[in-house]
Amino acid sequence: MIGTLVSLVFFSQAISALPATDISPANAFSSPHRRCGSVSQFYGQSVKDWQSHNTDQWLSQWFSNHKSDIQSNSNGFAGAFGKWAIGNPDWSCRDDGSASSCDLDPCDNRVLNGRGRDIRPAYYTLEGINRLHSYFTGISEAFEVSAIASALSKESWSTTFYNPKSNDKTISTLREVLNTLTTVIGIGASFAGLGEGMALVGAIGGAMSSVASGASAAGTIQLKANKDDTFQKDADLGAVLSKVVVQSMKSFTSANNDLMAGKDYSGTGDIKKYLSGGAFVSFGGVDKNAVIDVMNSFLLGNAVNELWRQQKIFILGGAKCGDGQDIGSGPKDYTVCRDGRAWYLYYWHEGNGDFLSNKQWGYVTMPPGADKLGSGDYAGVTVADVINSSIDSYNVAEYNYDASKAADRVHEALQGGWRNPGAQGPSWEGTFTIPVCDVSGAVGQKWQDQQYILQEYDDDSRPVWCGPICSNDWDKTSRFIKAANMNNFKSPKHLCHDGVKY
Repeated sequence: MIGTLVSLVFFSQAISALPATDISPANAFSSPHRRCGSVSQFYGQSVKDWQSHNTDQWLSQWFSNHKSDIQSNSNGFAGAFGKWAIGNPDWSCRDDGSASSCDLDPCDNRVLNGRGRDIRPAYYTLEGINRLHSYFTGISEAFEVSAIASALSKESWSTTFYNPKSNDKTISTLREVLNTLTTVIGIGASFAGLGEGMALVGAIGGAMSSVASGASAAGTIQLKANKDDTFQKDADLGAVLSKVVVQSMKSFTSANNDLMAGKDYSGTGDIKKYLSGGAFVSFGGVDKNAVIDVMNSFLLGNAVNELWRQQKIFILGGAKCGDGQDIGSGPKDYTVCRDGRAWYLYYWHEGNGDFLSNKQWGYVTMPPGADKLGSGDYAGVTVADVINSSIDSYNVAEYNYDASKAADRVHEALQGGWRNPGAQGPSWEGTFTIPVCDVSGAVGQKWQDQQYILQEYDDDSRPVWCGPICSNDWDKTSRFIKAANMNNFKSPKHLCHDGVKY
């Protein structure tokens, strides 16, 4: 379409006044004398245009009125619509290696320009189909590269983020990362469709929820195909993750052909659902590098979370930023001040068991590898991501935020249009589920040694928890202790008098 516009420079004074580098349809047809016909007045389409002109309803009606045309065309819906809208029954938009199967040049198209009141919705639909096709080809191209494999396989993650008591335990732990993999794949797919800077608008969320579901379905297929993969060493995790992700996203591109034919893809809806709300009518293309960066960050975040969840790692906070409320003082370099309240990340290093040693009961310090986050190979995930994601997870499901909840929440966010998880990055809830304890209820109490509830990192630092430190609630405190792997762990309470109920 763009090539046909160059001649306009010689025939239109209005067009010649435009900058030489700007010959896009949105700008080139502002003149009332348009060579391209009536369709040109609808160039520069937006999501709002699609929605305000009821294109969803129009397309649904078109489907109902042309069922026999769709069934009889060898290319299904795209072919039937191409024939009706632009006179091209071979407009298949299939992903079959052809570079021209979805070419769109509406300028001077006599069929389209002869559609009267249907010109606008027909043109919007053509653009939506064409750009949905470009989304799938873009996803495929993004995962042709080995960036994910190389990023995830640089070194043994457990060496950095876990001090394993046995390699078998480490490998078993890392396998659990696969439980959240399909949700991560769905987040990556929806992020690619929305784009980093594109806010969810109205019904677009429904389309993106379908996109996420479709990608997750492809991921599930690939996980089942790879279920017998074994980890000979923990460094294999990156290779296994990258293989499943790449295969899943490539499998997801097969959705293109089903949707273009007018079929339902894996129970996630047909092309009407994917185009709903104008989700792709002005889609600018897949930012391949951004998608890969997002996927890498989420996969790393999920792996670190799973490793840390096997250790005595937790978050305490909830009191005013700056402390000074007679419940102790937390580590300043591993904290987040959020809504005026401070939250601290801890790792309780177990003691050496020597009753003659001052480290008999252990001490609190930073979690293994926490100092590596935010830089180098781990630049995509920060300590702030860990704390913020964990707090959000806690607020939604306390200590029960599992893989099923993670998938549900992604779809709720997309469907409801209140968040783009991929754009938020690894601070998105569920990426981290480190146990959280709100100790603000201790402020003003008279508990034994409550001034030691929070402690700085130090080889001699050991918190003392003699009261119901979590929300001033013994039951919640007990649930926190269990979630933080401190059941039957005496260190926090060995100085306490009788009455400790966890």
